[in-house]
Amino acid sequence: MAQGFRLPEILEIARQDGRVTVDDLANRFNVTAQTIRRDLADLDEAGKLERVHGGAILRSGTVNIGYQERAALNAEAKQSIARACAAEIPQGASVFLAIGTTTEAVARELRRHSGLMVVTNNMNIANILADTPAAQVIVTGGTLRRSDGGLTGPLTQDAIRQFKVDIAVIGCSALDADGDLLDYDIQEVGVSRALIAQARRSWVVADHSKLNRTAPARIASLSAFDRVFTDRPLPAPLLARCAQWQTQVVTG
Repeated sequence: MAQGFRLPEILEIARQDGRVTVDDLANRFNVTAQTIRRDLADLDEAGKLERVHGGAILRSGTVNIGYQERAALNAEAKQSIARACAAEIPQGASVFLAIGTTTEAVARELRRHSGLMVVTNNMNIANILADTPAAQVIVTGGTLRRSDGGLTGPLTQDAIRQFKVDIAVIGCSALDADGDLLDYDIQEVGVSRALIAQARRSWVVADHSKLNRTAPARIASLSAFDRVFTDRPLPAPLLARCAQWQTQVVTG
């Protein structure tokens, strides 16, 4: 079956099941896994589906994709971003690491640092750094979001206001063409805004897939941040805006 016929059928399967897998599609269409991966890459590039490990999912609008799928999505890009971000964090700094799979990747890179004080509302990050004696780890209170180990709500915001950290590292669910950071959970948005207010420097970590997504809640503009770490060059108009805002763009 030619690609022109496969792609609509792949989309229809994804609409019915929520996701598709490479192995299932290869068997269904009697083609190689490599052919299906190219199909899914084309659908991802067209903004129809979002690639995840082993397959693809429907692009989300008002509901975020699951934690495991987010963790697998663009894992290599997140690792590259994390290395670039961690390399800019001085030894002995105080850092806030927010909720997100990319901030979790930053935490893994920071295990090589010494003398850090890491404040986080992410239980996964606390566990990542638990065996790192060179880092002091402080976990905020808040309401546990069981889906991904995040802590949010008024208690979290109150805890954040007790600190003035050197650097806050924040992720997002989407980054639109105007340079606005977007998310799905309004409680998490409130926490991110509190972080920006309590940090001497605020950094964003976001892989290229965030430019192809949308979410309903606005965190802030990139103009509020000192740096944005990403894995591919930003679109030229957005890059020009960052230059006007004096927001440094670091491509890992």
